[in-house]
Amino acid sequence: MIKIGITPSFMYPDSSRTVYGPKSLTYVENDMMTYIARKGVLPVLLPDIEKPLLADILNEMQGFILQGGVDLAPESYGEKPIGEWKGDKYRDDYELEIIDYAIKNDKPIFGICRGFQLMNVYFGGTLYQDTVTQKEGVNNHRSAKLYDTIKHPLVIKEPSFLASLYPNNSNPYVNTIHHQAVKDLGKDLEVWATSDDGLVEAFGYKGKSEGKVMAVQWHPEFSRTLGTQILDPNPLYDIFLSHIK
Repeated sequence: MIKIGITPSFMYPDSSRTVYGPKSLTYVENDMMTYIARKGVLPVLLPDIEKPLLADILNEMQGFILQGGVDLAPESYGEKPIGEWKGDKYRDDYELEIIDYAIKNDKPIFGICRGFQLMNVYFGGTLYQDTVTQKEGVNNHRSAKLYDTIKHPLVIKEPSFLASLYPNNSNPYVNTIHHQAVKDLGKDLEVWATSDDGLVEAFGYKGKSEGKVMAVQWHPEFSRTLGTQILDPNPLYDIFLSHIK
């Protein structure tokens, strides 16, 4: 069975919680599990444990998914917070080590939303801490209330590897749930697509075979919400798995 490691989201001790208030939690959003699980594929939520024990688990994984979640800490890309967006430096450091492990051990990586942003930072890039206030002419890409029911056009670069995955999509859309975005692109990353207002939406790492290390700003795992109104999520996951099989 193929084992795919999914990086966790973290909840830290919070006395206002009535359940597990003083405890730290690791979790995965359930649509992600539904997206990753297939016949012969086992999604594995990676634990937050001592590094030697975690290393043994990473060695058992054939590929890695970086799931979405809270903002990156500006300190992770050499900046100070400009406002309320403090991010999660602890999670950044945890996941950056997993990216480093995967790259050095030639294992596929698929970054999603936060994972997309973190991969950009791993390769030396930076982020807009808040696109609406930092970049003129950018649309609001996130609504906490509407969440994955909103979409925007995707401009796929021609030619690009992403274009080869979606040869018949002349007017694609994707969901949008982010307020941070790529500012400076990381080294050896190739832009595959942008939003209609110019933000980077997909890239691949040129240091590996095409599609082996890639990331997207949207949430393919949430695609059931809008169905055929947005880009089919399966070609992305299919090519990720192909680098394992």
